[in-house]
Amino acid sequence: MTGPSGSADPGCLPVRGDLAHIKLAGRYFVPHYAVPMPHVVRDGAVLLANGHKGADVIANLPDGATFNVLDIAGAWAWGQLGDDGVVGYVALDQLEGDR
Repeated sequence: MTGPSGSADPGCLPVRGDLAHIKLAGRYFVPHYAVPMPHVVRDGAVLLANGHKGADVIANLPDGATFNVLDIAGAWAWGQLGDDGVVGYVALDQLEGDR
């Protein structure tokens, strides 16, 4: 990587201070990169700004859509809707297993 790392809008790119989607390696410098784990969105799932109950809702997710999980912590998954959708947290019980 040459030059300074760019800064990213957290709502549009799967990158945060400690982790990013592997497709962003070379563009954003973070300690870790992850390969997405596709999961199926269950009916009524919501995307949240943070991984806890009561966090701001970013979007209602469409039933059956693919949510690409990049990190799991406790009862929450952090990732991206599809390949280029919104980024945030989803409760694990709102996702089905690997797609």
